[in-house]
Amino acid sequence: MTDTTHHDNEQTHAGGWNGYTTPLIGSYPPAGGYPVHDDPAHRQESPHGWIATIVAIIVTAVLASLLTASFMAAVDHTTTRTTAAASTAPVTANGATPNWVAVAATVEPSVVAVRVTTTAGGDEGSGVILDTSGRILTNDHVIAGAAPHSITVAFADGRIYPATVVGADTSTDLAVLHLTNPPTGLKAATFGTSAALRVGDPVMAAGNPLGLPDTVTTGIVSALDRPVLTTPDTRQNTSGSGSTVTQSQPIVTNAIQTDAAINPGNSGGALVNASGQVVGITSSIASLDTNGSTQSGSIGLGFAIPSSEATKVAHQIIAAGAVQHAYLGVTFTDGTVTVDGTGHNAAVIAAVTAGSPAAQAGLHAKDAVIAINGRPLDDADSLAAQVRAMNPGATVTLTVAAGGTTHTATVILAAEPTR
Repeated sequence: MTDTTHHDNEQTHAGGWNGYTTPLIGSYPPAGGYPVHDDPAHRQESPHGWIATIVAIIVTAVLASLLTASFMAAVDHTTTRTTAAASTAPVTANGATPNWVAVAATVEPSVVAVRVTTTAGGDEGSGVILDTSGRILTNDHVIAGAAPHSITVAFADGRIYPATVVGADTSTDLAVLHLTNPPTGLKAATFGTSAALRVGDPVMAAGNPLGLPDTVTTGIVSALDRPVLTTPDTRQNTSGSGSTVTQSQPIVTNAIQTDAAINPGNSGGALVNASGQVVGITSSIASLDTNGSTQSGSIGLGFAIPSSEATKVAHQIIAAGAVQHAYLGVTFTDGTVTVDGTGHNAAVIAAVTAGSPAAQAGLHAKDAVIAINGRPLDDADSLAAQVRAMNPGATVTLTVAAGGTTHTATVILAAEPTR
């Protein structure tokens, strides 16, 4: 960030301060002095000459005092203005500008292109190296339509290796691959803490957009905890041009929103902070409907799965081949509710599953949830996304509106039942 400090330009009047001009100093007596008669008969000093001299001395002293006073006033004025400017200067950070060249060089060896052959053609996405044994983290929708033995991973240096699927989780749109014959010297990505992100933080997206490997774009975190609902059609936008992914249920992600350019093919790539740490897995973009088609490039609204959720899911896939998700046990819809004369967005409960955590916490149909852990909800997707990001066994506090008043309900989330 460049710190631009504006300075007020003091207006300097011609020849001096506040309109006083230097010719006033020494203008008395006139050039050449006052007339002195050389006639010996008149060598006695004229009283008028003494008077004029005294007047000149007095005038000079007064003017000098005035000029000194003017100068001091000008200095005081300048000091006052400088102090005022300092107190209203723009708020800046430590002034350090991210070294994106160094960040790109750090991330490049850990981000790969994922290429998939499907029954309808081919798709391309991105992936992030998890460890030196050859495990790769990517999006489920990148590899969901892959035919057997059809996945390859291309490195920044041009090497290409076949890969197999270790496991996938459709609910979070994440998958783990493994290189069939991993080379030595793999550089695993360093994962950072997505919880430390703040709106306005600088970030870089690295991946394989539109089949262009080793591409990086920069921007900022433009929003956090953004509930993003993706469907097979919208998810296809970031996997590349190819087969349609079949998904029985839409995916709700408590996403990081960024204006770093994300395009088709970025799916599964890295969103990194200014230290080169992966803080998110890029997964989807907002698209504009153009002539009936939603296929488009970046419009400055891209989304990434937070690293905290991505690593949690990846570790469970590797360890158990499946992922346990937090479970509340309700169905709900978007709605609004009025409390004390003020409207609130809400997730309105349509039904509560018997024996579920919600039922045990005393929630009922028609209850309107307006906040979770004190954080206001935008809509029903907000509640679903935040619950999905939590672990089974976590305790949450819901703010519930019913009958014009509010109360809190403490819920201990369970593991989602196997379908």
